[in-house]
This record gives sequence, structure tokens and C-alpha cells, in this order.
Amino acid sequence: MVKRKSYVAKGNIGSRQKEARRAVQLMKRILINFRGQMDEQLRPQGVTTAQLQILHAIRTAPGGSGAQLARLCHVTPQTAQELLKQLEQGGWILREKDRVNDRILTAQLTPSGEGLLDTAEKAARVIEKKVWHGVPDSAVVALNEVLELCLGNLEGDS
Repeated sequence: MVKRKSYVAKGNIGSRQKEARRAVQLMKRILINFRGQMDEQLRPQGVTTAQLQILHAIRTAPGGSGAQLARLCHVTPQTAQELLKQLEQGGWILREKDRVNDRILTAQLTPSGEGLLDTAEKAARVIEKKVWHGVPDSAVVALNEVLELCLGNLEGDS
């Protein structure tokens, strides 16, 4: 691990701002690399990480509408509808009219959708192991606490 000088204790606000920006940039780079490696692993199955996110949401909330899945995945309803259409065409989900409101289509995973999720989770575990190599558990816990605080700061604005 690279040792960096702490500027916060010295009260150097400009340096704190630089370090904070650097932290955001590093998080973004990690996410981009993670997603790129996941896309490489998923390409043979013909699925993207965006589609995989929808599949996870369906597993979490089976029978959810497109709008509900969009909210869970932090995408627009239009994007969710397009992803759902692709997943249905791929045979990974089944969509049917809601029992209460026939204007709403709900989604369920098919057995091949379940299998795809299992395969993707194995690939994710391999990549996650690479990401966290050499990082002590206590540092991961501390990082999660900081990230939750930061996320709460941002979500408090909405």
C-alpha cells in the first residue's frame, strides 16, 4: 500500500480538497476497471453488467414492475425497459401482466437467468478477490463506514 502524507492534521484545506478529489477519482477508476473485467467475463454469455444489475434486482424483488426495477438499479424507466426487453429475448426472464393491474408487466427469472446470475457471481468473486488483495478486513470495514457517510451526505441533498 502506498503511504501518503496526511494534510488534514496540518489544516491545509487545499491539500484536503486534492486528496478528497483523488479519492473520488480512485473510486471511479476501481469501478471502471471492475466493470470492464466483469464485461469481459460476461461477454461469452452475451450479457452486459447493466443487464446483470437488472437480473439481480429481479432476484431481489421478483415480480417487480419495470419502474420498480429502474429505481432499484438507479436507471431511467426507459433504460430499464430496454434492458428487460433484451433479457426477455435472451430467455433469462419471463414477463407477464400483473394480476392486479394488467397495464403493468412483472418480471421473473428463468432457470437460465438464475444460472447466468450464479456464473456472474463466481466471476465477481474472483475480481473482488483481486481488488481486496493485501487489504486487511479492518481497512475494508473502515472504508465502508466512510463511504456510507459520504453516500449519506450526497443522498441528503436529494
